[in-house]
Amino acid sequence: MTALKLNVDLGERRYPIHIGPRLLQQQDVLRPYIAGQQVMVVTNGTVAPLYLEAVRKGLVGLDVHVTVLPDGERYKNIATLETIFDNLMAAACDRETTVLALGGGVVGDIAGFAAACYQRGVPYIQIPTTLLAQVDSSVGGKTAVNHPKGKNMIGAFYQPRAVIADTDTLATLADRELRAGIAEVIKYGLIREPEFLAWLEQHVPNLLARDAEALAIAINRSCQAKAEVVAADEHERGERALLNLGHTFGHAIETAVGYGQWLHGEAVAAGMVMAAFMSLQLKDLSPADYQRVLNLVAQAGLPVAPPADITRSRLLSFMRSDKKVSAGRLRLVLLKQLGHAHLCDDYPPTALDDTLRHFQITD
Repeated sequence: MTALKLNVDLGERRYPIHIGPRLLQQQDVLRPYIAGQQVMVVTNGTVAPLYLEAVRKGLVGLDVHVTVLPDGERYKNIATLETIFDNLMAAACDRETTVLALGGGVVGDIAGFAAACYQRGVPYIQIPTTLLAQVDSSVGGKTAVNHPKGKNMIGAFYQPRAVIADTDTLATLADRELRAGIAEVIKYGLIREPEFLAWLEQHVPNLLARDAEALAIAINRSCQAKAEVVAADEHERGERALLNLGHTFGHAIETAVGYGQWLHGEAVAAGMVMAAFMSLQLKDLSPADYQRVLNLVAQAGLPVAPPADITRSRLLSFMRSDKKVSAGRLRLVLLKQLGHAHLCDDYPPTALDDTLRHFQITD
């Protein structure tokens, strides 16, 4: 596989996405995006032993500091954020300090938010090491921490200087994490790329087998789609909201069961199936199309339903805390057809009730 370079076109704040193998070993890839002499690498206890040394080699001659966070969604909170601030302050980091987010989506989100806040904003670079982060969370500048009452409720839009996705890091990714990343890849096919969706139906086994060519195609197509959407709607005023297919259900599932019990991609997978079923109830999707969604998610080894012990009142309470709620109205991303999503707030309440009932979510 040869390295690819895409751009997120945000005018003067445009930045590249580098995708390819052995990128962490190439100093000329990372070094041009370092702003000053100080660097704070934020990573976690799982990723640091694997890739921190490779990153350090690309930073020779700079004043490098490291913050190693505990691994897991349950640590994506204000207390962990303060640890990063404490270390930045202890190292006397200035406004030219570059924060490097080395890890998966949790590290990327929390390190990006720290960069957005520290001294009112310092540069940062995303170095995603999971499939989910490489195809989704590292691109687009969404940074945040969780609150006990809602996922990603405290955060900011803050764009990185670059995204460097070294595909070799996927070799050490756990199978469960790989499947969770595939959920976000499937999302792009469902919301805007029917040809890609058809490709996925043929090649999910290749992705699960970590076939390098298939992974390269999936990452490239996903990042290209994300980059186009972000360039058109950076602050999620319209089209970008469509990237949240399955996320309102999914975030509520994650919060209800306890952060870290379900991986983000697992919850989104179940949420996408629920959104597809609700689209079926509204007669936008045909039974055959709904079955395609169900089959593809199942083929990827992902959940096709929420956990059995979740209650209707608990799920709805977290859904109503979703950032897409407007004027008290819960807006959902649904499917008009496969490859065409829309943001909907005028659905009949019975459609949501019937969906929850179908998935045995009752009180």
